[in-house]
Amino acid sequence: MPKMKTRRSAAKRFKVTGTGEFKRGHAFRSHILEHKSPARKRNLRKAALVAKTDHEHVAKMLPYA
Repeated sequence: MPKMKTRRSAAKRFKVTGTGEFKRGHAFRSHILEHKSPARKRNLRKAALVAKTDHEHVAKMLPYA
């Protein structure tokens, strides 16, 4: 059986944690930052985890993760 291909777009967006969860970045941090509060921008810098409902979809896109 041939090797499965990784979705490169997903590989650039998600990293696997030691417990098998997927780490992701926040959206809404690229532009129009002037009207967003400093606290909001600071919290958007931090990584978040992919929701349990989306875990299966991400895992299919990253077969060797």
